[in-house]
Amino acid sequence: MMIASFVKKITFYWLFLTRKRADPPLVVGVSVAAAALGGRYLIQAWKAFKTRPVVPRVRRFYEGGFQQKMTRREAALILGIRERDVMEKIREAHRRVMVANHPDRGGSEYLASKINEAKDMLTGKTKGSESAF
Repeated sequence: MMIASFVKKITFYWLFLTRKRADPPLVVGVSVAAAALGGRYLIQAWKAFKTRPVVPRVRRFYEGGFQQKMTRREAALILGIRERDVMEKIREAHRRVMVANHPDRGGSEYLASKINEAKDMLTGKTKGSESAF
């Protein structure tokens, strides 16, 4: 916004000076001043950009609210992968999520069954059977 108004002013002065057959040194001086001010603005903007606080990216996980019959989309959301990922990625994601939620390590049996159901859904071992819970 500020740059646009600055450019408009410089364009106006440039047209004003060139119509009156201003001295070439004056035109050159105004051009150099405009370039210097524009450069100064760009340097300040770059410094402000570099010193902005770093906001860490927070990884979003599926927040629950399971459906009665699991879909491929829901299964992918539970495991944190895409619906069409390869088997190796599905296994890695299943292992990672199960390690965090295994019943033997204080996790919920319900969540573990949903995680297993999601893996089965994505690997094709089941066609959307409902959970035991």
